[in-house]
Amino acid sequence: MTPLETAILASYFFILCILAMYGWHRYYLVYLYMKHKDNVPKPLPPLDPLPAVTVQLPIYNEMYVVDRLIGAVCAMDYPKDLLEIQVLDDSTDETTEIAELAVRRYAAQGFDIKYLHRTDRTGYKAGALDVGLNVARGQYIAIFDADFVPPAEFLRETLPQFVDPNVGMVQARWGHINRDYSLLTRIQSIMLDGHFVLEHGGRNRANCFFNFNGTAGIWRREVINDAGGWQHDTLTEDLDLSYRAQLRGWRFVFMQDLVAPAEVPVEMNAFKSQQHRWAKGSIQTCRKLLPRILQADLPFSVKAEAFMHLTANFNYLLMVVLSLLMFPSMYVRYNMGWSEMLLIDVPLFLAATMSVANFYMVCQRELFKDWTTRLKYLPFLMSIGIGLCINNARAVIEALSGKQTEFARTPKYGIERNSDDWIGKKYHQAVLTQPLIEVGLGLYFTVTVFYALANQIYGTLPFLVLFQVGFLYTGLLSLVQQFGGDDVALSTQTAGE
Repeated sequence: MTPLETAILASYFFILCILAMYGWHRYYLVYLYMKHKDNVPKPLPPLDPLPAVTVQLPIYNEMYVVDRLIGAVCAMDYPKDLLEIQVLDDSTDETTEIAELAVRRYAAQGFDIKYLHRTDRTGYKAGALDVGLNVARGQYIAIFDADFVPPAEFLRETLPQFVDPNVGMVQARWGHINRDYSLLTRIQSIMLDGHFVLEHGGRNRANCFFNFNGTAGIWRREVINDAGGWQHDTLTEDLDLSYRAQLRGWRFVFMQDLVAPAEVPVEMNAFKSQQHRWAKGSIQTCRKLLPRILQADLPFSVKAEAFMHLTANFNYLLMVVLSLLMFPSMYVRYNMGWSEMLLIDVPLFLAATMSVANFYMVCQRELFKDWTTRLKYLPFLMSIGIGLCINNARAVIEALSGKQTEFARTPKYGIERNSDDWIGKKYHQAVLTQPLIEVGLGLYFTVTVFYALANQIYGTLPFLVLFQVGFLYTGLLSLVQQFGGDDVALSTQTAGE
């Protein structure tokens, strides 16, 4: 074997080993969730007396959903004299008129609802929340993004958890209004279910750190100030504040059975934009806080889980390199004798990929009686996770290089029913270069699949097809939704039905 061939194989298996380690960590999260199944928040009597609560609604150009949000918050089951609602509007379009009109309408009905409009977006969402906090009257601060429809019982069910003076934040689980709209929304819903049920659930049950998700949660006001307030040096101000608060000794509570429905993105580019922001922000938070976490006086299990959580997005960089190495490593191994390498290759791939299938299978089993009918989406979920690696690797590189970008909010269109349409509405995102790279990688894996078939290397075909489908789907759907028109968009919507 030449030095170049040795380097290719060494790099390939090194990356596989790291990915397998994070894959096995998913098994560990499932283990934590099951082992501590009795350590869940219990129903508690209401606080007496009931406290004043401020509900903050940060919005930016959300003309299709803002009225729905304000109406749902005003329908909450809580005394009007103890409820303050802040509409924190940084919008630059018709959203301002829609939001201000809704505020006036509900103010006339006796609600303490205020409209606060900024024109400079300093600090983006974190800045808006900070401005509102400075004039808020509530002892507790609930936050909802524009695409959410908070349940009427939200405050009644979360506030009793604060009877423990060490509880600093309570997070509800996200629901999905438009789960069944398309294949893309189904996949996103399963991904988010896994994040909340098994990541949040496993970590919280095992007394490890987990994070506020930026919305559908409620804070003890003093905790925000004690932890250093909202800071906007990362794109995930929620993750940043969460870790700072827990480092200060505050305890968080995750309420799995309290669901706050929300709209998931229906466009591939909007989905990618959201994932990019989350990936970049998590690495920024990792750089900012991980050294402090590792040096803190915390149990090893808490530090280890925080490390795995905050570093997980580095895997996308490894996935890109692995993708590029797949064909040359296959070529080298075939020429030197395939069967011996297969004994190492396949187990590592199984550790890295089957753990994902198990993770989301367990999650769906926990939530739905008909969970077996949802298993058919798991291969697509794994493929789309792979297809995101270019998008999210770019986010990681930007975070590591210190490149500053604005807080790009995820466009939402008020999609609730399968008959709803987003074609012709504002806020579409146009991206060309990245989808072309993804399509190029998809074609690269198409060639690799044919090479494997031609040489009867059947053992790796399932993994190669995952990469092929993932890159082609994410790249082509981005292009189709930008340039395909109404008919193509409609076929995309019904593809998963």
